[in-house]
Amino acid sequence: MNRIYNNFFVLQAVVLLSTALAALSFLDSHLWYGALFILLTIAGSYKLYLLYRQPMKNLGFLLDAIENDDTAVRFSEVNHPPHTLQVNKALNRIAQILYSDKRSIAQREKYYELILDFVDTGIIILGQNGFIYQTNKAALRLLGLPVLTHTSQLSALYSALPNQFNHLSTDDRLQIDLNNGAEAVHLSLRVSSVTLKDEELRIVSLSNINRELDEREVDAWLKLTRVLTHEIMNSLTPVTSISETLLRLPDAKSPEMQQGLDTIATTSKGLINFVNSYRQLTHLPQPNPAVFEVRPFLERMIHLATHQSTFSEVGIFLSRIDDDLMLYADEQLVGQVVTNLLNNALQAIGDNPKGEIHLKAYCDEQQAVLIEVANNGPVISSEEATQIFVPFFTTKPDGCGIGLSLSRQIMRQCGGTLTLSPYRNDKQLTQFTLRFV
Repeated sequence: MNRIYNNFFVLQAVVLLSTALAALSFLDSHLWYGALFILLTIAGSYKLYLLYRQPMKNLGFLLDAIENDDTAVRFSEVNHPPHTLQVNKALNRIAQILYSDKRSIAQREKYYELILDFVDTGIIILGQNGFIYQTNKAALRLLGLPVLTHTSQLSALYSALPNQFNHLSTDDRLQIDLNNGAEAVHLSLRVSSVTLKDEELRIVSLSNINRELDEREVDAWLKLTRVLTHEIMNSLTPVTSISETLLRLPDAKSPEMQQGLDTIATTSKGLINFVNSYRQLTHLPQPNPAVFEVRPFLERMIHLATHQSTFSEVGIFLSRIDDDLMLYADEQLVGQVVTNLLNNALQAIGDNPKGEIHLKAYCDEQQAVLIEVANNGPVISSEEATQIFVPFFTTKPDGCGIGLSLSRQIMRQCGGTLTLSPYRNDKQLTQFTLRFV
């Protein structure tokens, strides 16, 4: 480059000197000297033009290539005059530095995208006019959408959601309930902002707080159950003991006295057994997790349910299972949950000859193990679906409302979740999902 600059200054000096001599020659009336100097001036100017025409053209090509993201542009470094070779080498070096920096930036962006896709918190980056610049996999999973590029697409979940997102402001915090097609979720939203290229972007984080809400609800029910069972047991135990003592006394020989005391004792024992069943909710054994194969486990559950059931017309099928699927959990406790779900499904279907129960087991995108138990029995209403895991709630005439609440509590003890999935097709399958993280 220094050589080019030197040539440039030499040519400039020649042109200026020639111009000055030409002017003096005309003043001295030496016309042939003037003509000679004019020719030298023209020749020098043309040489100067040729010297810098190609480098400037190459520079323009390079700028256009950078602007159009064309990384294939290279300038020849052989069979050229020395000054052109020097310029081409410099331009190639500049291009290499710029492309390297651009590649490094792209790699960093990919690195950050991969990090975002591995977090459980959903991230949405909102621009102006509802445009969405970026989302991670967790956000799409929570919203149940395959792609999200504009807030208007959120209307598929419910009509007011796009307007809520468009009016989010920095430091906003709100909670929304929606059904993403796989489950009902309760989302907590937090908003922050950043300015990038003179445009303010809003960063929205989404967290599913269903588990936290469920745990608070379960804790409240457990505390209530502990208090109720304690108080009821304290009151019933002496009544049962006194009634049994009175029955053994000589004076309690009359039929009326015996019948009354026997009724008190029998009723008290029944209530004590009833209360003891609810104590299971508050006195679950500690899980003893171990690795076991899911396929033989589910086949064993199907075998037990089939032989214990009085509904022989109902078919139980293992319709899908990932190859060599393993689960790290307490096999006995998980078996208790699956058995309860199969028994509930069999009772719901009853004597329907077309009744079917399907089990599936697979890994989702987050590498969590899912076990699904679905049946084509009667549809569960939306009102019942919201209460179905509440202790003491039952839809059966002879039910006690402990089975599903106990199953959910067991799954919680095992570090998993038990959910009722919404109906997703015309078959209206009732589906319970066990998810192990």
